[in-house]
Amino acid sequence: MTAPAILGQLSGLHDMMRELASSVPAADANRRFHPQLASLNWYLGRTVFRETYWLREVLADDADLTDRVRDIFTPGALDPDEQCARLPPLDHLLNWAQEIEDEHLRRLANPRELPAHPMLEADRLQWFLLQETARDYEMMLTVLLARRLAESGNDYRVLERLKTVMPAPEPREVVQGHYRIGSREEPFAYDNELPPQAVELASFRIARYPVTNAEYLAFMEAGGYHQTRFWSEDGLRWLNAAGPEAPLHWRRDDAGRWYGVGLNGAGDLQPDDPVSGVNQYEAAAFAAWTAALGGDLGGAVLQHEYQWEVAARSGLIEGTGRAWEWCANPFHPYPKFTPFPDANVSQAFFGGGQISLRGAGLHTQRCLRRASFRNWAAAQERHHFAGIRLVFPPA
Repeated sequence: MTAPAILGQLSGLHDMMRELASSVPAADANRRFHPQLASLNWYLGRTVFRETYWLREVLADDADLTDRVRDIFTPGALDPDEQCARLPPLDHLLNWAQEIEDEHLRRLANPRELPAHPMLEADRLQWFLLQETARDYEMMLTVLLARRLAESGNDYRVLERLKTVMPAPEPREVVQGHYRIGSREEPFAYDNELPPQAVELASFRIARYPVTNAEYLAFMEAGGYHQTRFWSEDGLRWLNAAGPEAPLHWRRDDAGRWYGVGLNGAGDLQPDDPVSGVNQYEAAAFAAWTAALGGDLGGAVLQHEYQWEVAARSGLIEGTGRAWEWCANPFHPYPKFTPFPDANVSQAFFGGGQISLRGAGLHTQRCLRRASFRNWAAAQERHHFAGIRLVFPPA
């Protein structure tokens, strides 16, 4: 029998995902609002397909249902626009999803309904399905934000202008030594968190808090988007092609004052909130600008994910759940990595230009919030609610 805590969280996510898909007009539920995102109903359908694949096709040798929709929900099998176009009407999809998900919950709750299988030991497959559902739920919220951005005008009026603040990271010292990273073989761990490792780190200082909106505004007003010396070659190529002047969800009102667009619409930017909506190129440029300020800020760089994990385990950093945090290193396997439940989960993204993200976003579910959890994204992507934390040389 699957642990009740898993069943409860999975059932709750099923309901929340169907509510998100129902919260917009049917045409919008089937619309792609960002070139790197699918539609709302595609993420809902993919969750159903994933559960069906593992619980019916793999465990029960029943591929009847998955064979019918495999091309629609397998990334890369068809053009993304065609995959979304082949989805059924929203009301049919919602009914289909609820019927199948309820049946899956019934099977998971009754030991006799699932065959004995090594993947079910310690509820490891069940944890995987729960967490993949949580990730799809967060992607649906990302789609809703992209929808809001696509429809936003400039009729908002800022109540209190965002003012610049120079970086004040309050760094915490981590001394040279050997440290553990990764999961302790917990059943909820992803394959990319395993096996646990001992790594040697040189001494460093890490910012107590992520970079704030007010600090990022200082970078912008210092001409950070126009000073090529702060940008890498890849960053400059992206900068020249995309032409940004602010984070993804920032807008100006008629008086030229910056405000933000969120899931609930436009609002004043809070100076102490972590900046988000930037890609790794912007994060690295901010680090280079900060380093150029000199003094205690000299030598500032983006964090390595091992530095973040060690500091998080030690309780040295704060503000870790408001925005994902870009790291300096590529997403990579740990030594003696073993894929679970298959190579498509993590292995397919190693060595493909993906960059590690750590922490959690504002909408990340509790089951994904742990020090060893690893996220990833392409360096040029700005839609992941991601921000910045800096590290510095030892004092």
